[in-house]
Amino acid sequence: MDIITSLIDRIYDASFPPAALHRLRAQIDDARERIRYQRKPHWDEKDVVLITYADQFREDGTATLTTFTRFYQQHLQTTFNLVHLLPFFPWSSDDGFSVIDYHRIDRHCGDWQDIARLHQHTRLMFDFVCNHISAESRWFKGYLAQDPRWDDFFISIPPATDLSAVTRPRTSPLLTPFTLADGETRFVWTTFSADQIDLNFANPEVLIDMMAVLLDYLQKGADYVRLDAVGYMWKTPGTSCIHLEKTHQLVKLMRAVADEVAPGTVILTETNVPHKDNISYFGNGTDEAQMVYQFSLPPLVLHAIHYGSSRALKQWAASLDANSGSTTFFNFLASHDGIGLNPLRGILPETEIVSLVRDLANEGALISYKNNPDGTTSPYEINVTYMDALNKKDDDDDTRLRRFMLAHALLLAFPGVPAVYVQSLLGSRNDVEGVRRAGYNRAINREKYSLGDIEQALTDPATLRHRVFNAMRELIQVRQRQPAFHPDNPLKILESENTLLVMQREAPGSGDTLLCIYNLSEKAMSYALPDDRLYRNVINGKRMNKAGPLSLAPCDYYWLQAE
Repeated sequence: MDIITSLIDRIYDASFPPAALHRLRAQIDDARERIRYQRKPHWDEKDVVLITYADQFREDGTATLTTFTRFYQQHLQTTFNLVHLLPFFPWSSDDGFSVIDYHRIDRHCGDWQDIARLHQHTRLMFDFVCNHISAESRWFKGYLAQDPRWDDFFISIPPATDLSAVTRPRTSPLLTPFTLADGETRFVWTTFSADQIDLNFANPEVLIDMMAVLLDYLQKGADYVRLDAVGYMWKTPGTSCIHLEKTHQLVKLMRAVADEVAPGTVILTETNVPHKDNISYFGNGTDEAQMVYQFSLPPLVLHAIHYGSSRALKQWAASLDANSGSTTFFNFLASHDGIGLNPLRGILPETEIVSLVRDLANEGALISYKNNPDGTTSPYEINVTYMDALNKKDDDDDTRLRRFMLAHALLLAFPGVPAVYVQSLLGSRNDVEGVRRAGYNRAINREKYSLGDIEQALTDPATLRHRVFNAMRELIQVRQRQPAFHPDNPLKILESENTLLVMQREAPGSGDTLLCIYNLSEKAMSYALPDDRLYRNVINGKRMNKAGPLSLAPCDYYWLQAE
């Protein structure tokens, strides 16, 4: 029995209809015949991802994908070799993550030909919003109309059912009432919002239709596929309904299908949960996701710079499992979502988490909460740009830039593939007005721009945007020239004071070694280099005098190569 059939038997307890399996097999065979594009076989130190919306930049009378492609070619092609386009499909809420039609592109963004044109210049990551679909979708409208085609596509549960064990990522109701065509009211499972209707993967027809979506994305050239909110896919009332074994089997099935029709495709799971649960999506290292988000990194780097102490970051980094070569981390500091706090739980005491939340809230960050099984609420996300998370309202731009680049010098040195959110690349500040307009906290870090306004700011040396944009591109390009930063190479944390973080990256067998030294504090520090050798700072090419300790200015950092 092949792996795909075996997984389907496990998921559906050997009850998957033979005719449905035949249809699924036909879809897979057809996609394999159609796909000619060859993916990159493995990641390396040159891989750096840009995370952006397809409509991030606008020009009158021009599809936003056309505008972005031109901006990418002009400014970013030598810096980022993979672009994560956040959902570019027709949508009804959550800035794209409530998808109306998986197979179409939002008319403001363009069409599939625009995607193909961008793909000529860069590899692409698509979002597969696999847990839920928009209440405005044809699928859910058909369900409400009681069309038999969609009858079992969604999960309705009597409201008296005990669902207290279900993990809740939001404070919104788990069940939302909807009225069907005959007047019946059904309470439908909605993990994230009343507009995001969870799909019923227990129905084989849902699996077939969602596999058709995945295969379509692979045919359209997706190099990486991000599985959004994947941890919630399978529901069994009476359980937590997160990370269930059948959810893992569904991810393994998606991996097996991608391996068969488009070898080299990277499956990336989005599970903003404690580290142990997060890395469970690696499976055995070869059968599930090749990448998981390193969700602990954004809040730990923030915590380290905020308090000027590497204690927690150092302990966590020293405990990281070594990459297997077939799996790695997707490292980032900021994204379209806020800074998740759940990955800190178990690493930092709750008192320190609450203290960090309070400090940032006092500086203008917005805090989002989740419901706990005992009826209490806990902060689960800090909504803020990473620039403003690291700094105080009254800091000057020199201070802002210094802390910001320190954070990203850390990001770029950790094992894994680094990703930079477009708002970070642009040095963006909190979009308070955007929150007022949109009515939700995450809008603070999702501002869209006129291309003319952005290009004007980027050409003005006096602006923070100009300084950040150029400093970031330069640092990324330095990283891409260092074999020691290959995602698979090991990380070693060296002894240092807690105001410093010292790490070593080494390419085994080649002699390429980098000593990365960071001063997390606001005071000058020194560090005694480990041996009597001459070092060169690969960031600026300067040689370090081997006599005496290395001096580090506040928030300073070095990437040193022994000569």
